[in-house]
Amino acid sequence: MRNLLQNKWFKFSIVLIVYLLWVLWVGSWWLLILVPVIFDVYISRRVHWAFWKKKGVKKQTKAVEWIDALIFAVVAATLIRIFIFEAYTIPTSSMEKSMLVGDYLFVSKVAYGPKLPNTPLAVPFTHHTLPFTQSTKAYSELIQWPYKRIAGTSEIKRNDIIVFNFPTGDTVIIGNENPDYYSQLRTNARNYQRAEQSQGVDMTFEEAKTKVRDLMKQRFEIISRPVDKRENYIKRGVGMPGDTLILREGQLYVNGQLADEVENLQYDYIVRTNGVPLNRTKLKDDIGISLEDIRMISTSEYNFPLTAEMVEKLKAYPNVTEIERVHDSGINPDIFPFSPDYPWNIDNFGPLYVPKKGDQVELTLETLPLYERIIGTYEQNKLEVKDSVIYVNGQPADRYTFKMNYYWMMGDNRHRSADSRFWGFVPEDHVVGKAYFIWLSLDKDKSFLSKIRWNRMFRFVQ
Repeated sequence: MRNLLQNKWFKFSIVLIVYLLWVLWVGSWWLLILVPVIFDVYISRRVHWAFWKKKGVKKQTKAVEWIDALIFAVVAATLIRIFIFEAYTIPTSSMEKSMLVGDYLFVSKVAYGPKLPNTPLAVPFTHHTLPFTQSTKAYSELIQWPYKRIAGTSEIKRNDIIVFNFPTGDTVIIGNENPDYYSQLRTNARNYQRAEQSQGVDMTFEEAKTKVRDLMKQRFEIISRPVDKRENYIKRGVGMPGDTLILREGQLYVNGQLADEVENLQYDYIVRTNGVPLNRTKLKDDIGISLEDIRMISTSEYNFPLTAEMVEKLKAYPNVTEIERVHDSGINPDIFPFSPDYPWNIDNFGPLYVPKKGDQVELTLETLPLYERIIGTYEQNKLEVKDSVIYVNGQPADRYTFKMNYYWMMGDNRHRSADSRFWGFVPEDHVVGKAYFIWLSLDKDKSFLSKIRWNRMFRFVQ
């Protein structure tokens, strides 16, 4: 048996079988070009592939051994990161209390199937920017691969907690990335339009956007990023391809049915007291309100994000006289699709159809705001409107067939989540993986060992 294990043909056969199975999984047959390399490494040995080692020397120096181990570790870790799982940290409170700020988790790539990188030439263990720099790219766009997702172990299901590349992160203002570029453009354009109109200048919103866009290019360093190098976001997938969504008074309806309530769903509440202030430490330790979420409106009035359970706990406080849920009213111009034809806000929007691959929608000037970014950006068509006629790739179009599936993402902290309500649909090629396992959780409001949330460690994400 020992002789068999040391036989070069046996080693070659095992490695070749594993490699061919991997090629079959990936589905990219051009990878077969590396089969001769494997043959040479184990059988013919004509090429000195391990160039950092001295050829013919059995006992290498310690430095060479370290280099050999480092190269293996980098290659192995990179493959694991691309095809199996990736570490992720919860940076904001948009998913509380399901996911807490300071949760460190593993994101499963095999759950929905790993997608091959769009920009394969990149510095290992970096995302989009080199460490200790503000804008130096950690990747090269010399080689760009089209979107391809390998078979996974499951499909995306409604209410899954999903990590994805930020859809409107394709354009970034260096050093001023929040809110996103498009939000800043719209806000500045509205302000510019009002200022010009106050001076008696007749200016449309689109004209103001064009002017502000030029001014921003002059003032800021603005760059673009490929899909796989955009910021990673984490939200709950509440709308699947083909669904129709309606949000009324904060209640979500999917295909006409009230959506299943998430256990830790939060809304903002106004909490009033008899004048005796609430103790911040008790709010943190007993109720579970993060210190950064405590907003004091007056000496007797507060604004908190609360779950139903937290509301009941607060009602028991002797100095609490009233708890009233916040309801958004009126029109919010920052809510998707940013059109006066859709007077929506964070508590009330829809009906909204979530596009499914192969489905068709009617294209009119009224429906275009809902799907123009899909048509022009995500699915890379030339979209134009001339004399009230919509043109797709130079041809008049009154219908459009979607090429990809799309998803609608929302945070569990409904009033404090920058989610699909603010930037629209998430294309399938932006989906990174499924939040799977919390391996560490740190409370930023505490210090030393008390920072560790022991009850959240080594837990599967629900």
